[in-house]
Amino acid sequence: MPHDHHDDHSHALLPPDPALRVKALETILTEKGLIDPAALEEIIDTYQNRIGPQNGARVVARAWSDPDFKAALLADADPVLAELGLYGRQGEHMVVVENTAQQHNMVVCTLCSCYPWPLLGIPPGWYKSDAYRARAVREPRKVLAEFGVTLPKGCAVRVWDSTAEVRYLVLPARPEGSEGLGEEELAALVTRDSMIGTGLARQPGEAPA
Repeated sequence: MPHDHHDDHSHALLPPDPALRVKALETILTEKGLIDPAALEEIIDTYQNRIGPQNGARVVARAWSDPDFKAALLADADPVLAELGLYGRQGEHMVVVENTAQQHNMVVCTLCSCYPWPLLGIPPGWYKSDAYRARAVREPRKVLAEFGVTLPKGCAVRVWDSTAEVRYLVLPARPEGSEGLGEEELAALVTRDSMIGTGLARQPGEAPA
């Protein structure tokens, strides 16, 4: 039986590479007048550069420096973060979990890609992938090893499932040799992946990856 077809077959021409697909979709939507490129760039810039992981890094650095702040953050993160202006869409109902010598924490969203945008910016592509969402729960140590993280045998791994109701931020272990550094210097040691649990904080003097 014949089917009606629209003249627009743009979707069939999209390249396989995710970044190129996004750019192609942006071009198509712009040409159709459905999005404003300037507004889109403003949103991307906000989450990548102004809201991005540096917000979370500053929170971690303060927690490393201020025991009272750290205790309050771990006990009930929402009011602490709200006082810093770090709240809103995709940042509701935050829970902060601390990495220690006994336990390493790792965050995944097994259903979609729930992620604390106000603290970490836009989620990376791998965080949204089916492979990460499935394997992080099933074989977390193998996934961590693929990210370059090898934990001591005595360190347990706990995986937290981020949802629309609760989102998680990992408080990474403070690196050795960082005593005496100010909060700005400490924040420079905090990586996005260390706040998801798929990485560790950088060592002092270590160049950014």
